Amino acid sequence: MGRNNERNIKKHNDKLHKAQDKAKQADILRKEKLAEIIKKFNEKNSENS
Repeated sequence: MGRNNERNIKKHNDKLHKAQDKAKQADILRKEKLAEIIKKFNEKNSENS
């Protein structure tokens, strides 16, 4: 029985893709929050000017 059989490869790839998706989702969420903060900051600065 070899280590690199189809089932083990699939299990590994699924785990890897799940981790990559999680990281990608976190990055998207971080960018959305940053954009929201920048928008609020710009609104506040335009009111003060």
